[in-house]
Amino acid sequence: MQDFGLVSIITATYNSSRFVVETIESILAQTYTHWELLITDDGSTDDTLSVVQSYMAKDDRIKLFCLDKNSGAGVARNHSIAQAQGRFIAFCDSDDCWLPEKLEKQLAFMFEKDAALSYTSYYVQNEQSRRTAKVICQATINYWAIRADDGIGCLTAIYDTQKLGKIYMPEMRKRQDWALWILIIQRCGIAYGLQEPLALYRDLRRSLSSNRFSLIKYNVAVYTDILHYSKLKAYAWFVFIFMPTYLTKKLRIRLTKLV
Repeated sequence: MQDFGLVSIITATYNSSRFVVETIESILAQTYTHWELLITDDGSTDDTLSVVQSYMAKDDRIKLFCLDKNSGAGVARNHSIAQAQGRFIAFCDSDDCWLPEKLEKQLAFMFEKDAALSYTSYYVQNEQSRRTAKVICQATINYWAIRADDGIGCLTAIYDTQKLGKIYMPEMRKRQDWALWILIIQRCGIAYGLQEPLALYRDLRRSLSSNRFSLIKYNVAVYTDILHYSKLKAYAWFVFIFMPTYLTKKLRIRLTKLV
């Protein structure tokens, strides 16, 4: 197997003991083995730390860092990015999983496309780990498209620091991953999507991100704080561009629900 270089996998944890075992096991099962898993815990009060430490004792590619206080996923991810030694930065949240050939296939795809940023399609799974839908990604995303809606699943994204340097997530409480893709595509112009599903996104209905109405202010903040649009322009983009694109995407997901 070709060695494309070290991949630094960025994982934030917060009271993740229920699912983090599946996440780590999916990383350990990768056919591409030149990786490090950098887990930053965001102040967990359950037994997440002991679960992660049990894996650290068995595999020195797994590293754990702890924040002094709960600061949000963006801050936790950035802490791991700061520690990363790899050429490639990849993301996998502590309730999500990868399929075994994810890294092997996606890195080969990145070299084929000469891509600075890539992403893949993915499956949606419920809390019982049953697959419920399939999200087919766009083949490419340019600067216009990434501003219209976040078409990149965070658990699928990989960027190349050799082409871009390290780029950190803006420290917003939510939507910081979308903001990162915008910043990256501002630099590289285009991102490439491998349309084979290679990851499993866990849909937790009670999570903050599942409350779409509460996310309106965070969506608008991407336009005002990252793109520096006026409030009027930001709300116009949200209402007339973001929402139609988002609703079309959700309809596609509904149509691809798995029986």
